Amino acid sequence: MRPDPAFAGLSKAFWASIRTISQKVGYTVRPKRQAGVRGQAGPIKVPTLAEIQAALEALHLTSHHLIGVDGTATELGKQVVAYFDYRADTLNRIVEPLLMDAAQAQALFKQLSRKRKTSPAMPMNKQSGEMKKPAYFTGIINLLIAANIGKLPCDYNPQELTTVTRNREPFRTLARRIDGAFPGPVNPIAVWEVKEYYYTTTFGSRVADGVYETLLDGMELEELDAALREQPAASDRPTHIQHILMIDAHYTWWVKGRSYLCRIIDMLHMGYVDEVLFGREVKTRLPAIAKSWAAEYQRLKMSSG
Repeated sequence: MRPDPAFAGLSKAFWASIRTISQKVGYTVRPKRQAGVRGQAGPIKVPTLAEIQAALEALHLTSHHLIGVDGTATELGKQVVAYFDYRADTLNRIVEPLLMDAAQAQALFKQLSRKRKTSPAMPMNKQSGEMKKPAYFTGIINLLIAANIGKLPCDYNPQELTTVTRNREPFRTLARRIDGAFPGPVNPIAVWEVKEYYYTTTFGSRVADGVYETLLDGMELEELDAALREQPAASDRPTHIQHILMIDAHYTWWVKGRSYLCRIIDMLHMGYVDEVLFGREVKTRLPAIAKSWAAEYQRLKMSSG
């Protein structure tokens, strides 16, 4: 999923309003509890103008920039409401059906692995005990990338920080290791992060931290882009590192973590990730992305002479 152009490139002040209103009004509609029913999940909420005004006033903030004296939405207010409607529709109608459970991910992994004679090593998740299982979603991602970059190099598990160089000197180095880099973590064309949590039963701090880790990477890459505009890269270096986030686990993200899905959609439109792939979306979208990486690799190789 790529950002909707209608909500890309908006000001930080716009996103301040979105975040402030969201946290006060709430991200979701809470369903009525039913005895003996597990995993109830209400839809993503679209706040009304009255709720927006009440939320801001409860925080001792003005709503005049969004709601006029006649009670109707200002142009900015219309934009804010339109985004809330878009975010809810996107998550409720498109994203939720894309998210898989462990059995579905395992089946898709087996289907893809049968088509390849050689495959990247099958990773395990980072959990322990009974919850330590094959990382099927990561395996799916690795298979799809390998199938679409040919024999080009790729680091499916970088054990070093991502670094961009100038004259063989470090120019920028990210604060944390990412989950994958093409062709590698030094001067990459693309980096990606994978958040799969099939075996968790709650949306704990570790899962939440994963979202904020992606935000940190995105903010560092945003600063890198600004630095590259001031000091353009050599012709054989990427001018922009593509940043992809891929997530899966229906119960964790949809039943327990819908508010964080909202934050991810916000993060996408704020420009901190270039694309977010949800669950089985990797099967349809990742091949084209990987092929574009391979094409850029060949272009840069030709530029270097």
